[in-house]
Amino acid sequence: MSGHVRVVVVMGVSGSGKTTLARALADAWPATFLDADDVHSLAAKTRMAGGQPLTDRMRAPWVRRIALDLQRRVAAGERVVLAFSGLRQRHRDRLRATGLPMKFLFLHGDAALIAARMQARRGHYMPASLLDSQFATLETPVDEADVVRIDAAEPPAVQLRLALAALQPD
Repeated sequence: MSGHVRVVVVMGVSGSGKTTLARALADAWPATFLDADDVHSLAAKTRMAGGQPLTDRMRAPWVRRIALDLQRRVAAGERVVLAFSGLRQRHRDRLRATGLPMKFLFLHGDAALIAARMQARRGHYMPASLLDSQFATLETPVDEADVVRIDAAEPPAVQLRLALAALQPD
């Protein structure tokens, strides 16, 4: 992709540390921080809070709204760091279809680590009971040149250092 990166998508299953890394990266890079969770409809959040995963059909308008917001923000001159699950390749491809210079940072980790994190957090609508469905839905990025893998088990400072290194021009 030509041009300097304008959008960084921090992706992974719920509880992988997307929001933590995305906020730190937005401060350090600097860029606007966006959380895709804030774009979910109330109905979607209610469904997930009730222990029911979203279907791909339910996710489609959400991904479309995110893509349009990214285009609007970059057109206005912003750089953006987005915390976004990006579980399905088609969702990543939908964001790529915006044509924006973009990089994905995939926070990957094992289910035990992420389950422990989900059980420890408070005030989040996504219950730990949906973690299995998150892993089942995840289409691990393979042969996607714009995706950099970062181990979710690394300390936040190490993740940030790796993220910043990934944004250096080639």
